[in-house]
Amino acid sequence: MRERKQKWIFRNTQTHRFDKLVKMCADRLGTDATLDVFGRLGRETGVKEYNSLIRICIEAAKDCDDEDVALEQISKAFQLFNFMKEQGFQLEEETYGPLLMYLIDMGMIKEFHFFREAIESGNSCSDPRLGYYEMLLWIRVEDEEKIQELCNLTATDYEGEDFNLLENYLLALCESKRSREFLQLLETVDITKISSVDHITSIFKFLGRLVLESFAEKYLLALKISDYGAENVSNFIFSYTYGIPNLEVEDIISKFRDLHAKLEIKPSFASYEKLIAYTCDLNKVHVAIDIVDEMSKAGLTSSTDTLNSILIACEENYEFNLVQRVYSMICHHNLKPNSETFRSMISLCTKMKDFDGAYAMLNDVKKMNLMLTANMYNSIMAGYFRQKDMDGALKVLKHMEKEDVKPNSQTFSYLIQNCSNEKDIIKYYEGMMNSGVQVTKQVFMALINAYASCGEFEKAKQVVLDKGIPVKSLNEIKGSLVAALASNGHMFDALVIYEEIKQARWKLEPKAAIALIEHLHSEEELIRMIQLLEDLDDLDYWIDGCCRLMLHSVRFKRLSFVIPLLKQLKDKIDNDESALEFFLAEVFSLIAETEPVDLQIGLDLFQVIKNDLGIAPSRKCLDFLLSACVSAKDLQTSHLIWKEYEKAGLPYNVFSLLRMYQALLASGDRKSARKILSKIPKDDPHVRMVFKACKSTFSAQQNARGKKKKEKS
Repeated sequence: MRERKQKWIFRNTQTHRFDKLVKMCADRLGTDATLDVFGRLGRETGVKEYNSLIRICIEAAKDCDDEDVALEQISKAFQLFNFMKEQGFQLEEETYGPLLMYLIDMGMIKEFHFFREAIESGNSCSDPRLGYYEMLLWIRVEDEEKIQELCNLTATDYEGEDFNLLENYLLALCESKRSREFLQLLETVDITKISSVDHITSIFKFLGRLVLESFAEKYLLALKISDYGAENVSNFIFSYTYGIPNLEVEDIISKFRDLHAKLEIKPSFASYEKLIAYTCDLNKVHVAIDIVDEMSKAGLTSSTDTLNSILIACEENYEFNLVQRVYSMICHHNLKPNSETFRSMISLCTKMKDFDGAYAMLNDVKKMNLMLTANMYNSIMAGYFRQKDMDGALKVLKHMEKEDVKPNSQTFSYLIQNCSNEKDIIKYYEGMMNSGVQVTKQVFMALINAYASCGEFEKAKQVVLDKGIPVKSLNEIKGSLVAALASNGHMFDALVIYEEIKQARWKLEPKAAIALIEHLHSEEELIRMIQLLEDLDDLDYWIDGCCRLMLHSVRFKRLSFVIPLLKQLKDKIDNDESALEFFLAEVFSLIAETEPVDLQIGLDLFQVIKNDLGIAPSRKCLDFLLSACVSAKDLQTSHLIWKEYEKAGLPYNVFSLLRMYQALLASGDRKSARKILSKIPKDDPHVRMVFKACKSTFSAQQNARGKKKKEKS
């Protein structure tokens, strides 16, 4: 298994490296010259090389706005097709599929048929798979007549290749969610003759989307009595139930069980595993564990990978306490954990601060005849470091020594990262070198962070000059230096390194970019960080950076920066109202808390959100604006915001009434305050405490104002 995995990794990384090489050559030399170069190097140009070059042509066409330039790239792809045919290669889907999809996306009908003829002339027989792309084309350009024509051609009589053509039409309709034509064709099909299990899976998923249970049951029964086998039928049941929209997880599981009972078959191992993966994806870890129990009772043993995915879900959802239930289930059902399973369970124990439980699991590792690993101990060490317990972390080293477990690079990374002085940094680094442990990028990053934390910034900078750093890791390590400098108040130096990274045509690592944004201190830096935001490709990091920059813009009172950022955010999160509400609440919260309060920027932003972006103001936004009115003692704006609750259809609640009461008192309108006071229920002790505090605060302010008036007179 291990050897097979290593071969797979080698093959895939080798392919990735080769694609990268081809792209670099094509970028610099052009596709024609690239082919010539490969020929001179003595490497026979094969299908893999041609496919890489064709993909480069397609990407170049996608990236340009000039239609003539795009067509030039497409013509190069056609030339590559011809080269392949001249060398006797068959044009398979891996070669022509990406190009046809580009032409379909662009609605290029003539070009599509031109290439289709070129593909067919290169093959000994017609490829039914081309029918899939043709149907997608007519769907894309919304030619209803052509769509119906293709459906009618095969609906009456189909055998052999014609049936394969029909199968591909059906798949295209299914993937394009064309329910009417999909059902029309499906009624004429003998589903048991469909050649691909993947195609049938897609069909059942779409039947689920349409909630066509009677159709699903009919086809499932037909497949059951054919030679498809109970395991495949069980997988199709999962695909159907998974496709049903707007169902709670518990309802999907219930439907899954009901259909198996109706067909009198048992759920297969694969369908159970898919169900567990689905529940983990939806953060329903309790349900996933219940399904593992159900599997075991049915005589099926859940895989180690599934156990590990459940533990990962526990960690991601902060349900650390479920580790005990998972471990109990492993012992009770004699499941087979591996070293990674135990490492995850130990890590979860330490996150609950249950270090005794973590050490107890180390004893159980030996009982199950598994090998103790450095990473198991590293999880305990990391837990102690999170608690700032240096003694506990160092005791882990003694336990490792006692069990003859050698520290690895991660162990030394943790030790170096948490050093409080240069002497200890050197001690652990030299210890690592003497033990023959390889210096990894994590070690280099730990050195940078440790030196920066100790105030040794020049030594932190020297780390990136180490000749032992692999070229592929240098950018990430430099990013770590940027983050360390910014986090420790050396923003100028951090920006210098950032400029070096840009000049080398690299992109700053997302974590480093967020660290720069988080620690900026001036308006000038703000402008540079907005430019940096454009380089963030990862959506989660982009959203994080955008929200931080909006908050900084509010601090600097630059509404002109907030608005474009907010517009971009709205587009990026695809108008997700709940997410927008959360981010806007953060912005208005900052406006309310900033001293002295700038009510005008809050009002201006509110108007932009409401009128220009068409976003309905949330209760939280209005509450924070009303709180700002209290600080600003602004009576007119208080009344204006108060009316906005009604306009937004938000009924006044206890909190909004209390805030308005405070705003009226603060601005001196005691008569209106008494009217609001009469509407607030007094039975809650917390509300009574607020009244008392308001009376004390605003009475003192009233007395102070009265005293000043007397002194002036």
